[in-house]
Amino acid sequence: MASRLFEFIAARHEGPWGAVLDAGTGVHSAGWLAGLPTESLTLVTAAPAHADQVRRSVPLRPADRLLVGDWADPAFLAGESFDAVLADYLVGAVEAFAPYFQQALFDRLARLVRGRLYLIGVDPYVVAEPDTASGRLVWEIGRFRDACLLLAGDRPYREYPAEWVLAQLDRAGFAVIEARRFPIRYKAAFVDSQIDMALMRLPALPDPALAEALRARGEALRRAGLAAVAAKDGIRHGCDYVIVAERRP
Repeated sequence: MASRLFEFIAARHEGPWGAVLDAGTGVHSAGWLAGLPTESLTLVTAAPAHADQVRRSVPLRPADRLLVGDWADPAFLAGESFDAVLADYLVGAVEAFAPYFQQALFDRLARLVRGRLYLIGVDPYVVAEPDTASGRLVWEIGRFRDACLLLAGDRPYREYPAEWVLAQLDRAGFAVIEARRFPIRYKAAFVDSQIDMALMRLPALPDPALAEALRARGEALRRAGLAAVAAKDGIRHGCDYVIVAERRP
């Protein structure tokens, strides 16, 4: 799915890429940007572990920067601007590092964009119980993951629907050029990654019996998820979205 979203962005970009900011970098987005004809890349993450993964996986040029920083810090990259800014699932991820900062994030991004903003997000899938079997399975996996994160003292991501993001972009002074949803078909990698993310937190729980019960529940969800993927070549539920925007004059 990521390549499909990136291809959509590349097809809509006009002119040279110039200086590009990846405002919430990871291996996938950094790897894609590294293959574009940019003048420079500034890759930002709030997680040192993510920075290490990018550093090991993506070749960087002397003009490129890989920075660990917090967008809630007003001094971070203050006074800089970029020809293109990529926010790849950044709105949801901010919750784990700067809770309740999402609305202010759009004002922060507005000061960095001198060309275009490309924002990728996913519609929330753990809020209301879906009315389809495939949707309920994704919902259960997401709720299990978030419950384990919270019990271990971590903060799960908080995704926002595209309509909320569009309203925030307008408020922050952006004009939306195009917005599109992309239906999701979850594969085995999603099921395994979400269950594994949850199970990794269980050793931090002080109650061994609770941890063991959660482990059993996680493995049951894994079996159900992988069986659904195998039966229907993926679990179809929900949408990613891409929004292309520019600063209003």
